[in-house]
Amino acid sequence: MQKYKTYAAGYLFLLPWLIGFILLYLSPIIASLYLSFTKYDLLTAPKWIGFENYKTMFTDDYRLGDSIKVTFQYVLLSVPFRLAFALGLAMLLNQGMKLLGLYRTIYYIPSLLGGSVAISVLWKQVFDKEGIFNQGLSFIGIEGPNWIADPKYAIYSLIGLSVWQFGSVMIIFLAGLKQIPQELYEAATVDGASIFRKFSKITMPLLTPVIFFNLTITLIQSFQTFTKAFIISNGSGGPINSTLLYSLYLYIKGFTFLDMGYASAMAWLLLVIIAAFTGLLFLTSRYWVYYSDGRN
Repeated sequence: MQKYKTYAAGYLFLLPWLIGFILLYLSPIIASLYLSFTKYDLLTAPKWIGFENYKTMFTDDYRLGDSIKVTFQYVLLSVPFRLAFALGLAMLLNQGMKLLGLYRTIYYIPSLLGGSVAISVLWKQVFDKEGIFNQGLSFIGIEGPNWIADPKYAIYSLIGLSVWQFGSVMIIFLAGLKQIPQELYEAATVDGASIFRKFSKITMPLLTPVIFFNLTITLIQSFQTFTKAFIISNGSGGPINSTLLYSLYLYIKGFTFLDMGYASAMAWLLLVIIAAFTGLLFLTSRYWVYYSDGRN
């Protein structure tokens, strides 16, 4: 009898979480899947149209192709630069510096503020034609372009803001570096190993589980980027679709054109894209991720 009471108490303990999961996560997911097969404008009842939304996506929506291209460019550039920058700073902070806690906090601040609307507005001003960045270039005789309004450079302002939000990734890298035994570096020094050889033969292999974690999380977050593109482009994805990230275009279709059925179909396509890239990472991880117990 006591056994069943224990089980009942456990179920009651999980009940609030289960109710929240069903109402806030599972129900919207199911509703989104249903709406993706309908024409729904938020004002009238959804009308079932089958696979028309998916057919339109692949045959009759050139802006969707532009948004996918821009998003891939953003992800493929911002993710590796962000990881490399964060790792470099983590290794610098791992050198036994004084006031390490203070520096760690200072470097983490961009991650706390970088996703906010205020910082996106500030970033827009920094890279404007008369912004601080171009003023700095003018001191060395370079006339900078309007980084926000020029289609050739607009996406790079978003990439720069993403790289600037390196704090959380850096903290995780720093924690991983702290777990590497110092005896390995000392032995390598005795053997005459160079700094580069220590990095390639000790640091990188032992840090691959942390790299894998940061890479996966950062990749998923990058595909879902919205706020930066919305603020910098004034919600349009311009100029000439150069900052039209996928999530921004999804928002435009759903809340500007009130085509929520099509936006729901886009959300499911994004889920498939993210799942494909994440699955690829997990499949390839056996070849380059090494754990302390010898597993790959």
